[in-house]
This record gives sequence, structure tokens and C-alpha cells, in this order.
Amino acid sequence: MTQPKSTYIPAAGFEIHVTEWGKPSNPALVMWHGLARTGRDFDEAAQALSDSYFVICPDTPGRGLSSWAKDASTDYSYARFGDAAIELFDHYGIDKMRWVGTSMGGLIGVTLAGGRLKDRITHLVINDIGPDIPEAATGRIADYVGNPPAYDTMIEMETWLRSNYAPFGPNSDAFWRRMADTSARRMSDGRITVHYDPQIVTQFTYHKADLDVWDAYDAIAARTMLFRGMISDVLPASVAAQMQARGPKPELHEFAGVGHAPTLATDKEIRLLRDFLAS
Repeated sequence: MTQPKSTYIPAAGFEIHVTEWGKPSNPALVMWHGLARTGRDFDEAAQALSDSYFVICPDTPGRGLSSWAKDASTDYSYARFGDAAIELFDHYGIDKMRWVGTSMGGLIGVTLAGGRLKDRITHLVINDIGPDIPEAATGRIADYVGNPPAYDTMIEMETWLRSNYAPFGPNSDAFWRRMADTSARRMSDGRITVHYDPQIVTQFTYHKADLDVWDAYDAIAARTMLFRGMISDVLPASVAAQMQARGPKPELHEFAGVGHAPTLATDKEIRLLRDFLAS
């Protein structure tokens, strides 16, 4: 069974933590997580796909084990995340790559696939996000991300994660335990909170343009696939339909009983990823 490798790479003024899976000689597959998550969210899919790909799962600056912003008003933006991504790929000597992005990771992928990495991203999977997001959804996300919880025990933290991320849909106990293990940090008073800088929420105020990327979307040349949770408030069916009709015109796969966002941890999701990435 393939085991992950944890590494730290200087990029764009940050120290970026990356979880690597598979042989560096394999084709590169980048898996980029959502707003308040970490690269460890992809463990199931990354492990499965590491038989064919060198899978790179970064922690975005301000999340997980990557360094936090020096200036939140400038550092927590898609432009800066793109700078870090490009320097990461240069570090690995990667020219062409496949990209799987959940939520924020999907929009970072859109901005790069339609811009600076247009000739380098060959396949793009956008997981439950669109080029514009309903205001009610951004308000919901900003509320919990900007007000992180604090608990005395890890069991309480895991219970909160299961409740707050219930839209992820059904997942195994092992999934939720790993999510707790990789989502928590202790504060100076000994209590446990989530493993991100609360200031990441400033992206919604300082960089509102990051949430409207139709121009980049329409410029994408990569083969593209779109995933959607059927009860998602972040990617409404109407926006998904617009995405199918313009730009890269992706194939769409929807998942019943799932909101924002599919975890890509099930056999069905991994099979869809494998078939698409090999196409």
C-alpha cells in the first residue's frame, strides 16, 4: 500500500506543506482542497490514484501545516495562491499536470487553467464550485470560517466537524477521525481549534473578484469535468447548466444526498476520476 510523504517547500514567500503520493516519475496530478480544509482531505483518492500518478496535495497558505500570511489583505488571494502553485511546480520540474480542485481549489484551478497555466493543465476537475457563488452560500461559509470553534477535547472537535460538514454526505468513521486528526491545533490555553488562520475569511472582503471568474472559465482549454452535490448551496443547478453550455463545456456528474462538497472518497467518485484523468 502506498504511503504518503510529507514535505515542506518554499514558494512565493510561504513555506508550503505538501503531502506527496506515488512516484515522482509518474505524470503529475495536483489535488487542491477547499477554503478551510487541508490537502489531507484527499487521502483516499490520492492513495488510489498514486498507482498511476505522482499526486501532490498542498496545504494552501494559512491552512494545515503551511505558513500563515504576513499580510492577510494581500496574501490570501487567488493571485498569491497561483504564485505559490507555479513555484511549487517549478520546484518539482513539472511541465504538464492534471488538476482536481474542491471548492476554492476548483476556482484556483479555473483561474490558472484559463490564465497562467493554460498550456500546462491538461485535465481539470472542478468539484462543486462555479465561476460565481450565491451570496447566501458565501455568507454561510464566511460565518463559520470566521468564527472558529474551540473545545477541550478532540472528541468534541470531531463531533463539531461531523455536524458542520454534514453536507459532505455519508463517510466512514475512519474518514471523520482522520479529518479531526488533520484539522486540529491546540491554542496557548490548551483548547483545540481548527488548523487554519481565521483571517483566511478576509478573502471574501479584500478579494471579492476572486469569486467571479467567468472570464477565466471561458478561456479554459483543458478537458474538464464537473462534480456537483445535488443539494449544494454553493453550486446551484442553474450555474452548473451555464457551465455545461459555455467555456470548456464539462461533463457533469451529480451525487444524490450530498451538498457542498463531494469528498471524492467513495469508490464511485474515484472511478470517475480515474477514467477521466486517463482520457
